[in-house]
Amino acid sequence: VFGKDINLILVLNNLSSDRKSVKVDMSASTILYTRRTVAEILKATTSVELGSKQGKHIRVKIPYAHYGKYLTTDKRIQVTALCEVMRTHGLKLLVEKTIILEDTNIIIKLPRRIVVNKAATLEISYANPLPEPVSRCVLLVTLMNQQVKINLARLAPRERSKIYFEFTPRRSGPLQLQVDFSCDKFSHVKGFVTIAVAPS
Repeated sequence: VFGKDINLILVLNNLSSDRKSVKVDMSASTILYTRRTVAEILKATTSVELGSKQGKHIRVKIPYAHYGKYLTTDKRIQVTALCEVMRTHGLKLLVEKTIILEDTNIIIKLPRRIVVNKAATLEISYANPLPEPVSRCVLLVTLMNQQVKINLARLAPRERSKIYFEFTPRRSGPLQLQVDFSCDKFSHVKGFVTIAVAPS
């Protein structure tokens, strides 16, 4: 989840009956959806001794403090482990994993029944998932081809808050509501809901 530390485990298994020494070069970078690198956020080297048919786990932690300021709106991190089996004429194995971090959910609560030409109130809740305060928070609400910009108060670390949004639907049928939440530390956290408007 975006804002939390990332904990990973690299599992190494020696499938042979011979003892193996493995050098592991770990690295992680924030990337765009095109896989282009933005910034390297982790580099570590370790050596592991594996006995006959033995498996070992290598734990890797990427704190939020290391990746937070380098993430793009794609929220992707590429982790690679280059494992070199020593004394085997350069036998190497490359393990790769792309992590897409989950956003905080925007939660939209609707009244039980929404009727054409009657005012309805929605509850929109939003959160700061980070271990630090955020400011310059803005909510963009798009509904019935209109966009409303709402400036919000700063949020404390991990704080959740909510606003109430009133509107009057002019026709029955489905309506798309889109919410886009941004602040100084992250942007474009989105929420969607389809509203069913009943005839009067």
